[in-house]
Amino acid sequence: MNAAKFIWMNGKYVPWAEAQIHVLSHTLHYGNGVIEGTKAYKTERGYAIFRLNEHTKRLKESAKMTLIDIPFTVEEMNEAQIDLVRKNEFTGDNVYIRPFAFLGYGVMGLYHKDAPVETVMAAWEWGAYLGEEGLRRGIRLKIASMTRPANTSNMGKAKASANYLNSQMAKFEAIESGYDEALLLDDQGYVAEASGACFFMVRDGQLISPPNDNSLESITQKTVIEMAKKMGYEVVRRRITREEIYVADEAFLTGTAAEITPVREVDARIIGKGERGPVTEKIQSSYFDIVFGRDPDYDHYLTYI
Repeated sequence: MNAAKFIWMNGKYVPWAEAQIHVLSHTLHYGNGVIEGTKAYKTERGYAIFRLNEHTKRLKESAKMTLIDIPFTVEEMNEAQIDLVRKNEFTGDNVYIRPFAFLGYGVMGLYHKDAPVETVMAAWEWGAYLGEEGLRRGIRLKIASMTRPANTSNMGKAKASANYLNSQMAKFEAIESGYDEALLLDDQGYVAEASGACFFMVRDGQLISPPNDNSLESITQKTVIEMAKKMGYEVVRRRITREEIYVADEAFLTGTAAEITPVREVDARIIGKGERGPVTEKIQSSYFDIVFGRDPDYDHYLTYI
């Protein structure tokens, strides 16, 4: 990965190589930590962070769900992310920001109430998550053999570190099988989400995306729904079966890292014409206009630095 100059740790700026923790930190052993993913784009007015407050607020909400008491306010963490981008003096088109909180060194055992909470903000230059070619041509998607954990056994709405073991295993399976990304079904066989992104398909002119019954409430997904409705598309939130995907006209993934990534193939079934479809391309283009500050209607979502 591309190293930057500084990482913000518990209110202080630490040189990148010196941002270290103890090997007996609680989260390393038991997995209770919360993360966020935010992006700053290089606009004509300088870097701007997309929907900063919503992402930071979600970090605090995830922490509350997992019984982690972050000792910083949303406003303090927003300011830390702004200062971090400024202090690192980035030059690339976009910067990925990773705020996270975890349980540090001092307590061992499952009961974590007395474990110290560590809060960190890191940022680095990071290109297209699924590749520039994937953004243009579309990716190959594999439905994973494992399912997204049910609400009765997991807190899917928390952007928690522990939740991503499931995603990690699914993604590994997909890539080792020759695909680019994994799609997970829920315990009843309906589409939940990709390993780190939300799913949309286009059928008969409708945009269809599954509800967030047991998955993360995606900020990018909400943005796309808002955009699509404004563009005149009918957007439907309902359960999606595996078979429906195979006969979809178009499909794409959305997320802070994934942005708008077309899907050209699912489980060896060609989607549409096997390339980025016209609806996907229009939404993708409009999304990049928004995050790069070229659409004044959405300027309120940008925090300029």
